[in-house]
Amino acid sequence: MKRAFVFPGQGAQAVGMGRALAEAYPEARAVFEEVDAALGEKLSALIWEGDIAELTLTANAQPALMATSIAAMRAMASVGFGIERARFVAGHSLGEYSALCAAEALGLADAARLLRLRGRAMQEAVPVGEGAMAVVLGLDLASVEALAAEAAAGEICAAANDNDPAQVVVSGHAAAVGRAVEIAKAKGAKRAMLLPVSAPFHCALMAPAAEAMAEALAGVDLRAPIVPLVSNVRAEAVSDPDEIRRLLVEQVTGRVRWRESVAWMAAQGVTEIVEIGAGKALSGMVKRIDRAIAVRAVGTPADVAALEGETDV
Repeated sequence: MKRAFVFPGQGAQAVGMGRALAEAYPEARAVFEEVDAALGEKLSALIWEGDIAELTLTANAQPALMATSIAAMRAMASVGFGIERARFVAGHSLGEYSALCAAEALGLADAARLLRLRGRAMQEAVPVGEGAMAVVLGLDLASVEALAAEAAAGEICAAANDNDPAQVVVSGHAAAVGRAVEIAKAKGAKRAMLLPVSAPFHCALMAPAAEAMAEALAGVDLRAPIVPLVSNVRAEAVSDPDEIRRLLVEQVTGRVRWRESVAWMAAQGVTEIVEIGAGKALSGMVKRIDRAIAVRAVGTPADVAALEGETDV
């Protein structure tokens, strides 16, 4: 069987995520302990018992979601369903760091520190209130690209996340994104609404954050993943560490090409995608991209236990 492991991005966070895994699997608990040590704080306490508003702050959400995904991955490995079961890994935005950690290209402590920095840099790139993001449902990428260009009116407004055939997220200056919402409604979108995010991710306004990540990534040990990474920026597999490093920088301002990434994996013969970590958002996207791909999510001890003894035919 050709299988891919995929890892969620921001929006999947929830207070309590990963706690049951940590209680059931020592390997999962060790992940949270290592992330706490790397950051010099009890991020695990915030994840399991904290306030959702504080957890949702991008500097917290990014390492928290990665930690939860890797905890699930380590629990899976403990029952014999490790990274060797995947032909590809992929992640949505910050999920690329989870994917690289799962594929042994990036150390856990380094991933945690990079994502803390990435979250802070993305938040600080644009003053609060000056940027925005909105989701457009029911229009394809080309239509959203056109309406974003119309809405820009000298400001920045771009298609930031191409999630599935009928879900595209736009990002940019707040006024321009507001205009995009109204234009989308006029052009027949099923829904168009602002998202509750703290910064305009994956657009040119994130250039200062990209510069910060270029500097940080230059000093990190990044190895070739033992399973190829399907890059958000390229929507195809990459394995060269220098190229991955460059693409992680480009990803900060570039579009998340998730629909194309899933389609590319399907074209390579992938028949099952396993979403690892918090939530099931990516599973829903995959179903809307290609119904022929089987999907399942692994985020609880019961999900992990169901994998034990499973063999690939």
